Amino acid sequence: MPALRIKSPELLVAESGADLEGHGLKRTMGLFQLICFGVGAIVGTGIFVGLSDSVAQAGPAVVVSFVLAAITCVFTAFAFAELGGAIPVSGSSYSFAYAGLGERTAFLVGWCLLLEYGVSVSAVAVGWSQYVNELLDSLTGLELPAALSAGPGDGGVINLPAVVVIALASVLLVRGVRESARATAAMAVLKLAILVVFCAIGFSAFKDGNLTPFSPAGLGGIGAGTTAAFFSYIGFDAITTAGEEARNPRRDIPIAILVCLGLATLLYCAVALAAIGAIGGDQVGGRPAALSYVVNEVTGSTAGGAVIAFGAVVAIASVVLAVMYGQTRILMSMARDGLVPRVFERVSPKTSTPVTGTLLVALVFAVPAAFASLDAVVNLCTIGTLAIMAVVNVTVIALRRREPGLTRSFRVPLYPVIPVLGVGFCLYLMYETGWTTWIQFAAFLAAGCLVYALYGRRNSRLAKSAAATRTDAEAVSQAV
Repeated sequence: MPALRIKSPELLVAESGADLEGHGLKRTMGLFQLICFGVGAIVGTGIFVGLSDSVAQAGPAVVVSFVLAAITCVFTAFAFAELGGAIPVSGSSYSFAYAGLGERTAFLVGWCLLLEYGVSVSAVAVGWSQYVNELLDSLTGLELPAALSAGPGDGGVINLPAVVVIALASVLLVRGVRESARATAAMAVLKLAILVVFCAIGFSAFKDGNLTPFSPAGLGGIGAGTTAAFFSYIGFDAITTAGEEARNPRRDIPIAILVCLGLATLLYCAVALAAIGAIGGDQVGGRPAALSYVVNEVTGSTAGGAVIAFGAVVAIASVVLAVMYGQTRILMSMARDGLVPRVFERVSPKTSTPVTGTLLVALVFAVPAAFASLDAVVNLCTIGTLAIMAVVNVTVIALRRREPGLTRSFRVPLYPVIPVLGVGFCLYLMYETGWTTWIQFAAFLAAGCLVYALYGRRNSRLAKSAAATRTDAEAVSQAV
């Protein structure tokens, strides 16, 4: 049965390093580059754009929401750290599921990764467009016309800035991993510095009274805020997609995951407290480009807001770059296994990057970025990511039982309590997304099952290899 087609961790690692048909990647990323890559994938739209939505739900208690979302991610981060160190390949959670739960589950995980990596690129690009307009307004007093800076759902015709940032990221990615890593590192350092400056400005105007009432919507508001805040953490698992391009993946990937998650949590809580403490939750909640507005209100000029807007433009562009990188590597791993067309596994001998796959990804996800609104994709992206995280926690348990001797450079502490809690937190946040999102997600999974049945199952290289082995065994048996 396809569900029982399991690819061993040893085979996954061997195939990734075999440089089959010239499809190998170069190991050029060290620990610092991995941490910057992780920061680049995480810190962006969620805090620069999504903070206002989280505050609108939870009020000042959004800090609690960020912590709860982080706890959910920490449980799963332990799982990703163990699996990323044990199976250092570019397939991330797709490859982990293939080794632990079988081919059909792995395909559906890869299908959901189209939501986490692919659709989130579109959402992030839409957020980038908001801050481009804010920056233009601060510097020149002019804005792009609504018809060219927003999709139909937001009162425009086409979101050209969103398309532009995806195109720029794809150009940088096809030039090479070394160039992309350098750009990501520079952007990560810059946006962290700007967020630290924002915190300094916000806390300079901090008023205790702005934090009351602390939780105006009660526990329900905190729960809804947690679901909204979770979008801010999407992308930390992208670090594991660099498994084939990290110089020492077994050591560096677990460290990079935990460092990035801890850094993001501290930063998010500090930014939220600074913003609300400066002008109050009512002023932050639901406001586009909220961080620029806070700085403008505190300083009484638009200069500070322009700096924050510039930081947001850089920050969100780095997320597009890092997440597109992850998406292309996932598709490359699936193509190696025959579950998606082989065009995605072709690596340029000149740049050592999947050029054609990168350009196809950019083309496909520029379409929703151009015509969809941010709100239309955030919840669907969130529920898909949570489903993947639940599967990764289950995979840790499955591999501990099936592969007890597997070399693990990091082990999930308090096993099996932590993975079980990870699954529980993921299911709770999935529930909080609402029944409409569940219906959309069910339809998305049904489409994935259909694609697997019509293409993936028939073209699976593992299935063909098993069939060839059976045929050889039968031939030998008949000869004897």
